[in-house]
Amino acid sequence: MTGGGAAAATTTAGHAHTRHRLMEFAKTAMFKIFMFPYATVCELYCGAVIDEDKLDDALIGHYIGIDVESSGVSRVREAWESSRKAYSSQFLVLDPCTENLEPHLGDKANTVDVVCCMQHLQMCFESEERAMVLLRNVASLLKPGGYFFGITPDSSTIWAKYQKNVEASHNRSASMKANIMPNCIRSESYMITFEVEEEKFPVFGKKYQLKFASDVSAETHCLVHFPSFIRLARAAGLEYVEIQNLTEFYDDNRAQFASLILKFGPNLVDARGKLLPRSYDVLGLYTTFIFQKPDPDMAPPITTPILPDGPHIFDDATNTMPHLPTGF
Repeated sequence: MTGGGAAAATTTAGHAHTRHRLMEFAKTAMFKIFMFPYATVCELYCGAVIDEDKLDDALIGHYIGIDVESSGVSRVREAWESSRKAYSSQFLVLDPCTENLEPHLGDKANTVDVVCCMQHLQMCFESEERAMVLLRNVASLLKPGGYFFGITPDSSTIWAKYQKNVEASHNRSASMKANIMPNCIRSESYMITFEVEEEKFPVFGKKYQLKFASDVSAETHCLVHFPSFIRLARAAGLEYVEIQNLTEFYDDNRAQFASLILKFGPNLVDARGKLLPRSYDVLGLYTTFIFQKPDPDMAPPITTPILPDGPHIFDDATNTMPHLPTGF
């Protein structure tokens, strides 16, 4: 390998390592907030349960993993059945955004303390029906007062970057337009490509390709229209608590998590604990989401914001989807 090729390979490996460490930090931070000893935990789209160590550290009481057959969840179930875990477990092989969970839950219905979804939530927003099925399943799992939380690509940030590109392309001279791709967002760490240029934020089914510098191929995702997410969650019986970009999540909790992020290696933050530019770029692509199933015996921690009905819930003036207020 030439010197230039070796340097490029090293840079690519560095990007992959940075992204992995940042996502591990984010998941660990959220697990520390929501997990507690003897809790019953359900993970949607659990895959190979790559966060098994975090579940072990949380000293949970029971684990429910749900995913489609192609994810390898059956192999995980077999492996766990032959091991001596400190907590009980069960696995359901089905798609939680297309199938009704209730017939499969038995005595676990309405008993789960926390439901988490750390990957693939965005693919449930191909259609309103898929998103609604998922949220009804979450509501059927959770006990009153229980939380639904996770991490997903931040559609507000992605859409704002996309629109900035489109606007810039429209401002260029006609002779330069042929040489640019307004539907392509590039950074040092990733590239996002939209198939069709659109001025309005489609509520469901807006697909894009996300490829990190270290990836062999791109992954297909759907934008998550957060006002619709909140509206459907409310219809399913879940109250909105917070949707917050991961950079804001870190900054708001820096005093608590500055020492934690250092455990995931060097070059993520500076000496003051502030995110370095590459860390900010990668974390800024994702957001947390938190909902709660109301407990009639307890006062709600926050009231779900009242949003207008219909397709006009995005900002027509800028054609962007606004960030929602935070308060958790």
